[in-house]
Order: sequence, then structure tokens, then C-alpha cells
Amino acid sequence: MSLETRTDFEALKGLLRKPIAPAPGERCDFCAVPVYPEHSHLIDMKARRIMCGCRPCALTFEPQGAAGGRYKLVPRRYAKIDLSITDATWDTLQIPIGLAFFFHNSIEGKLGAYYPGPAGATESELPLGEWQATIKGHPVLATLADDTEAVLLRRKDGVTRCYLVPIDAAYELVGLIRTCWKGFDGGQEAREKLDAFFEGIERRA
Repeated sequence: MSLETRTDFEALKGLLRKPIAPAPGERCDFCAVPVYPEHSHLIDMKARRIMCGCRPCALTFEPQGAAGGRYKLVPRRYAKIDLSITDATWDTLQIPIGLAFFFHNSIEGKLGAYYPGPAGATESELPLGEWQATIKGHPVLATLADDTEAVLLRRKDGVTRCYLVPIDAAYELVGLIRTCWKGFDGGQEAREKLDAFFEGIERRA
């Protein structure tokens, strides 16, 4: 090994020994290392909460049944779905705003419908038979992963746009509504942020 190569190697070892300063922002909920803005999420099935994960920790839980099924890795799949929904069908859900998402809760063994609002996500208590009939026959919806993927709907100007998204995207929408919704119709700021949010969903889909 040349002197120059050895010097470079010693410098590299020195850098590797240097402690990494904590970075501001989110950290992995398993090992506490800082995570990038685009990081993995997992569902804690026992606590029913979303957890942040660095890539190595997320990969640990990727096999189905890992950790006894306690944690489920959230997929990164986005898809736009051509779903025809009439005003009458939408009205059956009695959602006060034109936003809703569905996901299959494996613990309760049922499909749940939720809508975001200033207080968080509210579950609809109405029967979902008509909705299940509406989505029946769409192959991509038959592949919806339990607990970790959702069907996201936005009703605007009489047209409903439908997407298959990771469950964390649905709860990102919930957080957005909580922070910016004002009055009965949300206000101008909320409408602008909603438009930007769904533009991002469109790009990923």
C-alpha cells in the first residue's frame, strides 16, 4: 500500500469513528437514528399507530409474519382507479366534506370508511353494502393490503377521483385537514393545500 493510499485509508477510518451529530427532524422509532423526509412507515398492530422506520429496520419487518405479525411495513404503491360514483351513492355515506378513505381492518375483520375533519379521522357508522357493491369488480381494489393500504376518494364538482394509496398518505391528509381547516367549507388555504396534496397523489399514481 502506498503512503498516499495508506493516508487516505487512515483518514477514512477516522471519519467512520467520528460520532454523527443528531439531525433535526424525525427519527426511527426502533433504533432512533435520524431518517430522511422520504422514509419507511410501519403499522404497530397492537397500538394501532404509524411508526417511522429507517431502511435497515424497515427491511427487518418486511417478511410477512415478522415479529409475530406485530408490525406491518406500509407499501409505497399508488394507483389511480377509474371508479364511477353517483351522487346518490356518495350521499349514502353522509360525509360532510368531499373526502373519504377506506381500508380493511384485519383486527376487526371489516372494511371501514373514514373522513378527515378538524378533530381527526371520523369513522362512518353507516352500512357499507352499497359501497362494497360499487368497488366490486375492480381488480386492483381486490389486491388492497389489509391495514396498510387505503382507497382514497375526493368528491369535487360532482366528480369523484379515486386512488389506491399507502395508509400513511391517508393519515397525512387527516393531519393536513386538522391544521388548516376553517369554518364550514375549510377556507381558501385549506382548498389550496388540498389541491396541492392531490396533485402530488396524481403524480405518484
